[in-house]
Amino acid sequence: MRSFLCATGTAALVLLTAVPAGASQEAGAVAGAAAPAEDGAADRDFTIKDPRITESSGLAASRAHPGVYWTHNDQDAPLIYGIDSRTGETVATLTLKGVGTPRDMEAVSLGPDGYLYVGDIGDNLDGSWDHVWIYRFAEPKRLGDQTVRATQYDVTYADGARNAEALMVHPKTGRVYIASKREGGGALYEGPARLSTSGKNVFRRVGEVPWVTDGAFSPDGERLVLRGYFSARVYDWKNGRIVGDGVSPGAPFQGQAESVTYTADGSALMFGSEGKESRVVRVDVEKKDGAKPSGDGGAGPSKPGDGGKDAGAGQGEQGSFTLGVLVLGAATALVIGGKRLLRRR
Repeated sequence: MRSFLCATGTAALVLLTAVPAGASQEAGAVAGAAAPAEDGAADRDFTIKDPRITESSGLAASRAHPGVYWTHNDQDAPLIYGIDSRTGETVATLTLKGVGTPRDMEAVSLGPDGYLYVGDIGDNLDGSWDHVWIYRFAEPKRLGDQTVRATQYDVTYADGARNAEALMVHPKTGRVYIASKREGGGALYEGPARLSTSGKNVFRRVGEVPWVTDGAFSPDGERLVLRGYFSARVYDWKNGRIVGDGVSPGAPFQGQAESVTYTADGSALMFGSEGKESRVVRVDVEKKDGAKPSGDGGAGPSKPGDGGKDAGAGQGEQGSFTLGVLVLGAATALVIGGKRLLRRR
């Protein structure tokens, strides 16, 4: 979300924070690297304590290491961090080898093949890059600081270049999806059945979505959550498409709302944000009997592409709904105005 910070300056940040709240592994673990804590509850609210992580832009729950979440900065360095949700401490720093210099890493997702997919898909000028990249590498079997070999895939869009911050890998089919981010709403793009290194991987538009900063599939592949700066929706997913209007999961207000993932067992959503010592907030998902999680905010359904007008307060960093609406209007104006200024440069 570099464009948001650069274009809007500190004014938007003040407004927002005013709301209450086949890969090979190389190298051994660095001496003294933290191991997952044996005490404390995993998959609960936690604070990312690593001072290197100031722009956490993506989030993915590990399957190999319960309670660990993979994240990365919105940056041009090929680094992925594993965070223990019991302590908030970094237990692994992965350096990607075999890829070029990233431009704008925005998302991370775990596929059914046990590989992590990183989306270097940001384009702050909405069409300045004729292609973007996806990096794929095996989730390490052990934790600790290490270098991992990744495969790089070139990506284009069938209807032209665009900005995006959300990349989701379906947990059953392994197909990759990207959600673009535009004023007034974006689009959902479907990748080829299998990514190829021999040429461009063309992603084709298959649906409309709101303004999206991240997304994730549920572990069973039956739901898709999409979040923006101020709201989130959980949609039914059938036959490779969004079905219905979706429901509000009760996303928390966060100063720079950037990331979301399901817990590995699918019992909750974990919402993350950018910033130093940023907070990751757990929100329990709707149960199979139809009972809604607490903190839903009472918002009614909204259709994909409506801009996420369901911005109700959720669990964790809660705030007044009325105040949130005022913040939404003011901050949105700053975001849009700042982006327009940036594009004129």
